[in-house]
Amino acid sequence: MSYKLHYFNVRGYAEVSRLIFAAAGQNFEDIRYERNSEEWTKHKNEMPLGQVPVLEYDGMKLPQSKAIARFLANQFHLAGKDNFEQAKVDSIVDTLYDLVAAFIPVRMEQDETKQKELAKKFFDEELPKHLKNLETLGKMYSNGGSFFVGNQLTWADLTFYNFTDLIFQSNSDCLNNYSWLQNNRAEVEKQPKIAEYLKNRPKTM
Repeated sequence: MSYKLHYFNVRGYAEVSRLIFAAAGQNFEDIRYERNSEEWTKHKNEMPLGQVPVLEYDGMKLPQSKAIARFLANQFHLAGKDNFEQAKVDSIVDTLYDLVAAFIPVRMEQDETKQKELAKKFFDEELPKHLKNLETLGKMYSNGGSFFVGNQLTWADLTFYNFTDLIFQSNSDCLNNYSWLQNNRAEVEKQPKIAEYLKNRPKTM
């Protein structure tokens, strides 16, 4: 079986899947397009929804970042040991996507004054609420360990690591009051295959 992951030359919505491949030690073809390039324009119509990320699995194309990551996590035993653990993992991932949905307007705002206002509101009000929710779930589901569910690495941990990387670009102190979440990130970074990937991955946003 072969895996090809199509996305832009950024971390973005494909990076969780790249982290899953890394954690699993699975080779894949990391196909990256430059945004607004002729190459992307040429290949856009080949994608089922005209967008990326897209995973090619033995020649069949699968769109949508969460569907791709969930499939890969199941494929490589990073989704939880049973149906209820998988539901716990999904609840954490959904909570993380709520956080990202709140952050995207801050990142996308072009007006500098308005962007500062949105950022202040996000970091003062929105982010603490979401981080508290995530720490609550982590403490509930981790069985006393450092990973979000069942005291083992899942794609919930990789999703959290990736999205907090994004937020750190704007505020590197945002986890200072959340010791469980800080420890979770540290444990993910200690995983040998993840550490190797983080050291060697392309330097992109």
